[in-house]
Amino acid sequence: MAALDGLAQMLSGLALAGFACVALSLFLRPRVRMAALMPAPRLLALAAGSGALWAAAMMAFTPGAPQALLVQMLRDLGMLAWLGATFWPPNAPMSRPLRLIQKMLWTICVLTLLLGAAAFWRGGAAAEPWMEPTLTFAAMVVATGGLVIVDAGARHGAGLRMPVMAVAGGFAMLWAYQLNVQLIGALTGKKASTLIALLPAVALLTLPTYVVAAMDVGRERMRLSRPAATRTLVLLGAAAYLVLIALTVAIARAAGGDYAELAQAISLVALLGAAGLMLASARSRAWLSVMISKHFFEHRYDYRAEWMRFTATLGQGDGEAGRNLYRRVAKALAELTGSPGALLMMPGAGGGFRIAEQWQWPGSVAEDATLSLRSSFMLQETGHIVELDAERRGQEGQDLAIPDWLLADNRAWVVVPVLHFQRMIAIAVLHRPTVSRALDWEDLDVLRIAGQQAASYIAESQSQQALSEARRFDEFNRRFAFIMHDIKNLASQIGLLARNAERHADNPAFRADMTQTLKISAGRLSDLLVRLAPRERGSAAEPGRVLIEPILKDVAAEARPRRELFVGCQAGLAAWADAGSIRQVVAHLVANAIDASAPESPVQLIAVAEQQRVRIDVIDQGCGMTREFIRDELFKPFVSTKDNGFGLGAFEALQLAEAMNGAIEVVSEPGRGSSFTLWMPLADAHDGAAIDARMMKAGRT
Repeated sequence: MAALDGLAQMLSGLALAGFACVALSLFLRPRVRMAALMPAPRLLALAAGSGALWAAAMMAFTPGAPQALLVQMLRDLGMLAWLGATFWPPNAPMSRPLRLIQKMLWTICVLTLLLGAAAFWRGGAAAEPWMEPTLTFAAMVVATGGLVIVDAGARHGAGLRMPVMAVAGGFAMLWAYQLNVQLIGALTGKKASTLIALLPAVALLTLPTYVVAAMDVGRERMRLSRPAATRTLVLLGAAAYLVLIALTVAIARAAGGDYAELAQAISLVALLGAAGLMLASARSRAWLSVMISKHFFEHRYDYRAEWMRFTATLGQGDGEAGRNLYRRVAKALAELTGSPGALLMMPGAGGGFRIAEQWQWPGSVAEDATLSLRSSFMLQETGHIVELDAERRGQEGQDLAIPDWLLADNRAWVVVPVLHFQRMIAIAVLHRPTVSRALDWEDLDVLRIAGQQAASYIAESQSQQALSEARRFDEFNRRFAFIMHDIKNLASQIGLLARNAERHADNPAFRADMTQTLKISAGRLSDLLVRLAPRERGSAAEPGRVLIEPILKDVAAEARPRRELFVGCQAGLAAWADAGSIRQVVAHLVANAIDASAPESPVQLIAVAEQQRVRIDVIDQGCGMTREFIRDELFKPFVSTKDNGFGLGAFEALQLAEAMNGAIEVVSEPGRGSSFTLWMPLADAHDGAAIDARMMKAGRT
């Protein structure tokens, strides 16, 4: 034992010399401040100087003596002062709870110093039996609080350079060792003499961190990762639990009886119960995760880890999710915010957005679960991420036309527009997480950027699909070579008929047969010419201001031999589009309406301005269509209900409408007719936006 005390005194002497040299070096080198490596060099010199006094006390007495514990309070004051000034400068002050902890620690240190000084002044440590337990308890509290301060400082000042983080790590190592030694003594009721004697050696291990600061080395920054911070929090929680057990056992032992074992049993049962609750309850785990992210981390998300997981989910190519891009997008967006499920809505064939895929959405969704074109226009123009709880309370501040089925479904939490170059190609609806919370700026930014990333994947997939359809068109065009054989046969038939006419022109029966044959041949030739007409428009025409009423009158005049149309148009209505494309789309919709209607059924052609858009309705009372046909087949190429039809007209009309930044909406029921609506940008709205842009540009110049 005497040899151990001698070793402790020798190590204390070395620690005294080391701390004194470091304190002097830091005090005499103000250029450390200029190097911006050590924000508070004078306070660090003070901390090193107080460490030297503590080492002197350990050398003069013993490392665990009351006198050394009293001087240790002075050392802790210096360390706490440097931590506060370094990690929380005036322009970035501490949070209120952390500031209260710091003040409490300062108060404990100062009161302990005053009480200890008074006790030693009156008669020494032997005259005050409460002195050593009080100092030990105060040291445990200060060490625990110091570890909390170091952890919070490491997260708050994650961008500080290596010397700062190294010194803070040295403080944490010293406090953690002392806390471990004192906890062992409190739990066993005996001093850990060997561990106490090695305390000067631990102090010597912290000296290199001061040397790094004094020598002005290590300019690179150190950042504490979120997993490391989480493990630190777990260790601090375990330390707090052990402190609580030690205090409980000490109080029970002081009270007498068998309460010490009872207190230990109760503490163990409480710990096992809390751990079981966290393991068994998803809601408890989610609540704990939210609380930790909210109160212990500067940012809610670990962006590196979240982004790697997000891109891995989008890019995975195996499993059920790997075979469905839409499901992967829904899953990736949901996992970002901890949502247990998600819906992905895509543009529907009949207008608006319909549910295309879902990921772990519990239960069923209504059959008419759609988002109208009006709502999609509003979301596209604003790029607004809708928090449905605020929308239900009427706090959003603008009418986004969110459908009733979505507001009524309390599972729906957030609506995220998926935009690609200011064009909305999908809408994600996220399920409410287990522990519901309000969105903050960080959630909105993450969802907005993630939506853009997901949109690029969807757009690439759609481009691949369009390329596949283009190849099918090429194959389809090659088939037209076989039509030339039919034309050749028709030409031969007409030539033969002309030669026979020279010999049998006077025969009435021949003339009747010739007339019928010519009609059939002419009809077949007209059909072939229509089929040979070019389906591609070539380069798109530049949009401009187009009056709608003249186009509607031309289409009605062309259709008059087949059907008299009812035409109604708002006076002066103009669209920002291509006149030829509008005429082609409307003519096709009118032709379809006439084909689907009985000869006596009326067909209406109506155009008005609505929602800053031009709306052209083609309404018939024909046979109508089923929802399944509209959703799955109406606008698909090579699908047609007409005899000998190729199914390209509706597909081409939709392509032309979308090329003009428009859309086609369909409402139909079997036996009740159909209503096709062509939406296009309103010319007045485009002119107003252009004027505003010119005014803003003029204001900047």
